[in-house]
Amino acid sequence: MIARKPALLTPEGLQKLQAEYNELSTVGREEVADRLHRAFEDGQDDDFVDNAELEAARNAQSFLEGRIQELEDILGNYKIIEENGDTPDIINIGDKVTVVEDGFDDEERYHLVGAAEADPVEGRISNESPLGRALIGSKVGDTVQVDAPGGITTFKVLKIN
Repeated sequence: MIARKPALLTPEGLQKLQAEYNELSTVGREEVADRLHRAFEDGQDDDFVDNAELEAARNAQSFLEGRIQELEDILGNYKIIEENGDTPDIINIGDKVTVVEDGFDDEERYHLVGAAEADPVEGRISNESPLGRALIGSKVGDTVQVDAPGGITTFKVLKIN
């Protein structure tokens, strides 16, 4: 059996995933069970095969159980990304990085995290993403190139903290 790489998590990310797991495995399961029960009862008068709500409830249950399994896998094999409090010289997972895209003036700030807690809308990018991979090991003043769907994009590292 091949050992899986642990999911890399910040302490905050671990808390968030544990809270999500607790919510889904208790309240989420109860809500889906209630929904299934109501759909089954409502469908007694209809043709059982054509009960769209029952089908939707079964899909919701499947999605919920899939996410619970995914969270169990992450929470069963993770490594905390330690923050040492020092200002780093080289970008690593857990660092917050300020960059500017070549040809633009607006600075962009990202928190480099493991894939399990990546959320680009919140500025949390995965170390496995193209930009994350390009930034790892870089220093302030470095220029990194990212192979993006629209072509090569260049970023300059402005700050690491």
